[in-house]
Amino acid sequence: MAELAGRDAPVAITGIGLVTPAGIGVTANWERLLSGRPTAQRDPALAGLPVDISCRVPGFDANALLGRSTAWRLDRVSQLALVAAQEALSDAGLDPDRWDGARVGVVMGNALGGTASYEDAHTAYHREGPDQVSPLVMVNWPVNMISGYLAMHCRALGPNLVVATACASGVTAIGTARQMLQSGMCDIVLAGASEAPLSPTPMAAYHRMGALSRRTEDPAGASRPFDADRGGFVAAEAAAVLVLERERDATARGGTVRALVAGFGASADGHHASAPDPAGAGVERALRSALADADVAPEAVDHVNAHGTSTKLNDLMESQLINRVLVGRPSVTSTKGVTGHALGAAGAIEVAYTALTVEHGLVPPTANLDKLDPQIDLDVVSGAPREQRVETATSHSFGFGGQNAVLVLQKAGTR
Repeated sequence: MAELAGRDAPVAITGIGLVTPAGIGVTANWERLLSGRPTAQRDPALAGLPVDISCRVPGFDANALLGRSTAWRLDRVSQLALVAAQEALSDAGLDPDRWDGARVGVVMGNALGGTASYEDAHTAYHREGPDQVSPLVMVNWPVNMISGYLAMHCRALGPNLVVATACASGVTAIGTARQMLQSGMCDIVLAGASEAPLSPTPMAAYHRMGALSRRTEDPAGASRPFDADRGGFVAAEAAAVLVLERERDATARGGTVRALVAGFGASADGHHASAPDPAGAGVERALRSALADADVAPEAVDHVNAHGTSTKLNDLMESQLINRVLVGRPSVTSTKGVTGHALGAAGAIEVAYTALTVEHGLVPPTANLDKLDPQIDLDVVSGAPREQRVETATSHSFGFGGQNAVLVLQKAGTR
C-alpha cells in the first residue's frame, strides 16, 4: 500500500501493549493510573545500596507469558518487549501469520540494553573465570537485540532498528516509525521501547550522580513530579509497543484508530552531559518543531503528558517551557508519580497513556503532588482524574546528552 504514503499521510495508533509497574496490559495500567496509587517499593535485588527502592512490573512470569522455550534465552528487557508486542498486535486485530512481513518494520527505543545479562556475565567472569561467561550475553546485552527478537517473534521482516537517545528513546522511536510510514518504507510498524535497568551497577551509578530520590523511608512517596518537596526520580522497568499504520490503511482493513500521531520534533541542547539547559532553548525547538509538523497552533494544545521526572531542574525547566509556548494553559500530568521513571521506555509508555487520555477523555492525576512548587505555575491535574475532551495533546521526553523529543497526538477523526 505504499501508493497511499505521503509526507502528510495521517498515521494512526491501532494497537497498544503495556507492561509496566502499573500492571500487565492496558486495562490494568489505565485503572492504576486513574487511581493515582504509586508503585514504588523496596527492591530486594537492590538491598545494600544507598537507594534500594524501585518500580518493578508486578507478577511478571516470562515463562507463563511467552513459554519457557522462548523466555529462558532472553534478557528481561526483551521479555518485557515481547509481551507488550503480543498485546499490541491482539489489540490491533493483526495476525503475523497473515501479513506480508517484508512490509512490517520494528523501531524500539532503549537506553541501557540487557543490564541483567551484562551484570551476570561480569559477576561470573570475576568469580569463576572466562569459561563461565554465558555466550548468550552477546545476544542479550546489545540494544539492537530488542528489536531483533521482536522481529523474529512477530515475523516482521522490514526495517529493524533500536533508537538510543537516553530517556527520549521511546518518543524518538515512535516519531521515526511515523516517518517510515509516511515515506512508504513500511505499511505497519511496531514502535515503542523497553527498559529493564534495575540491576545494582546502573542503580549505584544513578545514585552517585544524585539523580535518584533518597526518600527510601517512604518509597510510595518518593516520585513526586512538580511537588515542592521533590528530590529525584525512582527508577522503573517497563515496555510499551504501539502498532502504527497509515490511517487510510487502518480504516480500509476495519481497524480501530485509537489516536493519531500528528507531529514529531527532536533537538539537542548541546549544553551538558546530564543537566537540562535551564533556559530550555533545545526543548523549545523540539516542541515548536512538533507543533509545526502537526500544523497545530500552540494555543490549540489541550493537554500535556509531561516528562516530569520529579527532579528539581527538569520539572522547573519544563514548567517554564509549557508556560512560554503552550499559551492556552493546557492541563498537565506526569504519570511518573505512579510508574516511576522507566528511562528509555518512559516516553513510549507515556505516549500510550496520552493516547488513552485522548481516547477516553480522562486525564490521570499526578501522584504525590501534595504542594505544587511555588515556582511552577501549571494546571497540574492531581488528586483525582479529570474529565476533559482532549483534541490535541503533546508528550515530552528529554534525555541525558541533551536529546529531546516531542510528539503531538490528536483524537481520531481530527485530521
